[in-house]
Order: sequence, then structure tokens, then C-alpha cells
Amino acid sequence: MPKAQISPLAQPLTLPCGATLKNRIAKSAMSDSLGDGAGNPTNDQIRLYEQWAQGGLALSIIGEVQTTPHFAEKPGNLVLNGHSDLDLFKRLAKAGETDNAHLWLQLGHAGAMADAPISTPKGPSALDLPGLTCGALSMDEIHALPAEFAQTANLAKELGFGGVQVHAAHGFLLSQFLSPLFNKREDAYGGSLQNRMRLLLEVVDAVRKVVGPEYPVGIKLNATDQLEGGFAENESLEVIATVDQMAIDLIDISGGTYFPGAASSSDRAGSGPYFVEFAGRARQKTNIPLMLTGGFKTRAQAESAIVEDKAGLIGLARALVVDPKLPSFWLSEQRSEPQFPRFKNPPEGGVTAWYTMQITQHAKGDAALAPDELEKAIAEYEDRDEARRRIWNSRFS
Repeated sequence: MPKAQISPLAQPLTLPCGATLKNRIAKSAMSDSLGDGAGNPTNDQIRLYEQWAQGGLALSIIGEVQTTPHFAEKPGNLVLNGHSDLDLFKRLAKAGETDNAHLWLQLGHAGAMADAPISTPKGPSALDLPGLTCGALSMDEIHALPAEFAQTANLAKELGFGGVQVHAAHGFLLSQFLSPLFNKREDAYGGSLQNRMRLLLEVVDAVRKVVGPEYPVGIKLNATDQLEGGFAENESLEVIATVDQMAIDLIDISGGTYFPGAASSSDRAGSGPYFVEFAGRARQKTNIPLMLTGGFKTRAQAESAIVEDKAGLIGLARALVVDPKLPSFWLSEQRSEPQFPRFKNPPEGGVTAWYTMQITQHAKGDAALAPDELEKAIAEYEDRDEARRRIWNSRFS
């Protein structure tokens, strides 16, 4: 009797630093919005990442963990620095490593997209656009950023998290610096691509120096902003070629921005992975393992990306919200695809709100939301943000 073929998704992946991921399935970073409003983890959040680890994945990444409270994307973000409740973070780290999984923190800074009710948004350049107004970071503020990222990375290591990811995608601060559409600076951090990538390289260098050579450090990078005049694919390939000379363990490729009015990749219609062809071009620029995030809807698509060497790791987000145990089903070939909800004419941001509240349902152990509960989910999402903004401003003012 022939031996059953093992799925390529079941193969372990050893990173350049020497750490090994047990298979090729990861939960990519999402803003789960489960912080307590004062920057600390909650019991719900701790349970959630334990559940995802028990579902069979190799790696989870917690989205938008802030180095300071001053430029948070949402009042549900975590803030990790010397003022945080480190015992809660230790519990979160322990829960996320259940069943030999890795739990990494995504080091975030929302920059121009910082939540205005709890911050004063600042990006590389001052902007006054419909739905988006911000100031420009001073040179002193820019020079302070690498050390802030490094401090949080060092704490992540000390507390037991499996690694960190530097967030340079989706229109957040380091992505803003990379984009000529939003970076109009005329100093060492603007103009040429080499100048626009300077801050990202300085952050990566500072993080690596503080955590040492054997701790996983990744980056998340846009293939493209998907905006006219923004960060384009050829520029992204140049950044990847430059990063290839650094001690990076994983490059997570995604795309799009969350700027007001811009369509995010996850809200676009499509039947397959969004950036798989770009990943094939990126593979020619680097030997660093690539994680490909966005649009994977079937096991066959994920396996094909691995077999064709377009990706070393498959990043799933919404698929793991609708089916938290999907990795175990894919690895045992019991299921080929998750069942995604369909919404009729959802408002801007409405689908994200529904998925975020669905995450909350899983974390609490409550019944899953139905697609026709979209309006209810949006209302609860907005009410919770308002309540946590009050806590945030009280805690950090």
C-alpha cells in the first residue's frame, strides 16, 4: 500500500536565526482590538491566542503592538514598554506557545493614521486630506524611533514571545515613509527611495542589535500601496534586495493601505492569493524566507505557493476568524476551504468591524456571529472603541 503523501504545508521551516516553525501556516497580524484600553492584554485575548495555537498553526502574530501610547491605531492596541503590566504579557506569551506554536509581536506605530481621539497624528509629512489630517514628525522624533522599537523588541524577548515583526505595510508609519505619496520630506528621510527606506533600515538594525542573532526578527512589507503615485512594486523589490543584506528571518508580503477611502486588499473581490506573482519576483531578490499574506481561500492555493517556492509560509487572517481550527484540518486534509460570509452593500469599515467582533466571540467562547448581524457588530465595535478611548485618555493623559 503506497505511503500517504505529506502535505507541503506540514513541512517545518527553519529560519536564518536557527528557530524552527513546525509547519507552514501562520496567522498574520490583525488588530484583534482585545486590549483593555490601557494597553494591556485581557483574559479574552490570552484565551484567543491559546485557541489559535491549539488549532494547529505554527505562528501567530499580534497586530499593532505599540512602543508608546502616543500613536496607537486603535484604543484596543497593546502597548509594551516599561510601564506595562508585564505579568499579563508573560501570560499571553505562554498561552501563544501552546502546542509548540510561536507567538510574535508586530511592532507598530500608526503615524499619520493614529487614532485622533487618543493621539496627535504625525507622519513623515504634514497632510490635510479628506478624512486625514496630521502633522510632520520632527527630526528628533524620527531619531528616537529606532530605540523605541528596540526597547519593545527586547521586552518581547525577555517576556517569552517567540519573535517580533517590524510593521512597514498597510499605510502605517514605516509604510508612510516608504511611500512618495505621503513622504514629501526634503531631508535624509525623503526624496530618493534610499532615503525613504532609511528609517525602516535603522529600526531593523536597532532591533537586531538588542535581541541578538538567534531571536526571530521579521518585517511586513507592502508589495504595493495600490494607490496611484504611492509605493510601487519595483520599489518594493529594491527594498527587499536591500533587506536581504540584513539579519532578517522572515519577509511578510502584503499590500494596500487603510487610509480613509482606500480599498484594502482584504475587501477586494478575488478568487486567489493577491500577491503570489509578486512573491515570485521577490524570490529572485532574496534568500530570506517569504511569508505571503492575503487572499488564500483554499488548501490547494496554499500548497501550490509552497511547492512553487513563491512562499515559505502562508499567512491567513480572516480564514482563521471564521475557522480557528483550519490549520489542523488542512494538515490532516479533512477540509479544503473555509466558508466565508457574504455581505450585501456593507458600509466602509463594516466588514472589518464584523470580523473584529467575530474574533471577540471566539475569545469569549460565545456563539459565532451571522452575516446578517453586520449592523449589530458595527454598533458594538464602535461602542467598545468609545469606551476604551475614555480609559486610554484617563490612563495616558
